[in-house]
Amino acid sequence: MPALALDISLAAVIGLCLGSFLNVVAYRLPAGMSLVTPASACPGCGTAIRPYDNVPVLSWLVLHGHCRTCDTSISPRYPLTEVLTGALFAAVVIAKGATRGVWLDLIFVVALVAITRIDLEHRIIPDRILAPLAVAAVALTAVLTPHQLVSHLIAGAAAGTALFAVVLAYPKGMGMGDVKLTAVMGLVLGWAVAPALLVALIAGTVAGIGVMARHGVAQGRRMTIPFGPFLALGGVVGIFAGQALVNAYLHGFGL
Repeated sequence: MPALALDISLAAVIGLCLGSFLNVVAYRLPAGMSLVTPASACPGCGTAIRPYDNVPVLSWLVLHGHCRTCDTSISPRYPLTEVLTGALFAAVVIAKGATRGVWLDLIFVVALVAITRIDLEHRIIPDRILAPLAVAAVALTAVLTPHQLVSHLIAGAAAGTALFAVVLAYPKGMGMGDVKLTAVMGLVLGWAVAPALLVALIAGTVAGIGVMARHGVAQGRRMTIPFGPFLALGGVVGIFAGQALVNAYLHGFGL
């Protein structure tokens, strides 16, 4: 097997396994539970999940989405989280190669998937995810691309300030978790956070319009739509195309 194909396959497998762990994170972190103990168990009957029933995606398919012991239905969001993480890991390696430079992108992907799940289900973006991500962004940038550290710090401050201004103008639409996530995205992406934030705002606006079209303007405005998943979408765009979009913009204006 060629080296790149092996790297991509390995990245996909690691992503699938980490996606399985992110299911634990999404369930336990908002509840303040330990991420390590006790072992995963069926939410219906409490039976500990056997190792052979905990294989990412495959076990869910073999069991037809049900607990082996009590037949409780297991949500498809679990295998979907695993597939999404595995696919993103493989895509990062395809786009950027298996180099030291992809470590921050992979850590970023893990954080974005976890944040998306938690914000969709609980309407929060935990500091226990954002703080380690911020530390990793600063540390890895300082080690791998030290000449970019200052610009990433400035981008983080600028992005956080920009979204904070939006929150002040429209406090019901977003929260401080969104502001902090945007700032950390700037630390990770540098100035590529600009198109990432633009994508998030456009996607969030389109979703809001869709909700109002379906439920009516008055009811739609009262409905809460978490913004974290849209920021996560923007973050993924930033990983793969953010710098190219920034360069195209600067080139278009002759800068």
